[in-house]
Amino acid sequence: MVPFQSPWQDFIVFFSASYTQGYLKKCYQEKALPNSESKCYDNCYPFIYYIEHAQNYYDQAKIAPLTIKPNLLFYGFGQLIKACLLTVDCSYPESTSVLAHGVSARKRKKQQYEFLYDEIKIQKNGLLTHFAERMFHMKHLEGEKVIMRDLLLEIPELSHLFYSYFKEESFLPLSRQQETYSLSKDILSRYHMGSDRFHEYIQQKSKTELNVKEHENKLEISFNQPAISDKGVFRLNIADSQLAVSLNKDSKCFSFPEILVHYLLLYNLSMIARYETEWWLELLKTTPNSDFAFIKSFLHTTEEKSPLLIMNWLREAHPYA
Repeated sequence: MVPFQSPWQDFIVFFSASYTQGYLKKCYQEKALPNSESKCYDNCYPFIYYIEHAQNYYDQAKIAPLTIKPNLLFYGFGQLIKACLLTVDCSYPESTSVLAHGVSARKRKKQQYEFLYDEIKIQKNGLLTHFAERMFHMKHLEGEKVIMRDLLLEIPELSHLFYSYFKEESFLPLSRQQETYSLSKDILSRYHMGSDRFHEYIQQKSKTELNVKEHENKLEISFNQPAISDKGVFRLNIADSQLAVSLNKDSKCFSFPEILVHYLLLYNLSMIARYETEWWLELLKTTPNSDFAFIKSFLHTTEEKSPLLIMNWLREAHPYA
């Protein structure tokens, strides 16, 4: 687990053309991609510029009013994702089909609309489906409809809001003890499983090799890899630099990588800020329900966390960097 810290300082290593060329060459050679010598040269500056452009968006988001913050963060996050894609797809963007957002928002009712219960639909082509497949080996997302509440439930920094408003627990924390983690055995009753089934289930859903030992009052978990910051199921809470396990096992978002979760939420919020101006400004001025608290808290969290998720992915996908 990588403890929380500002990731932008870590991105500085990529602002050297020679370093980035070498880094991309290793990425392409690892995957046996053709023309690694020429491709790492061709993609060196696009990679650097994606990161530089992203940082400019995030810097502006820090000082921007809440009304336009979603737009800046969405575009900045998209640039970081494109940099990641260049490490696994040396021909990106190979066609215009991968340049669309890859998501669509439904038409909203003007009255009694609540953001938490808004729905978006994943499209066949676009950035989302492309990076989900190339970065996380996720296929068959086309046509999936996702509700904002289910996405927000997968962000551990917002778990206190779900408890405050709905008395709903969404995560159980893992306590670290040197190389192992301990977890309350309450998780077994929450999942309605014995320890062996829980081990099998959580390993399959997180796509992470791990070991589970049952003790009298706790489960002891050890991971067979050093970094697990964005595997779905297990989430890093940057508020306390602690891993937590999701309790939302019946949600389709349960095993979504958190990069995917943040992208979908930022997409919808940026669309609302651009095209639903009356509702958006009314929400920010009157705060009529819990939507405002969840939106503001999410934007504050993603401003700090989404670059960290990207940096962690780069480290984990290409540990020789």
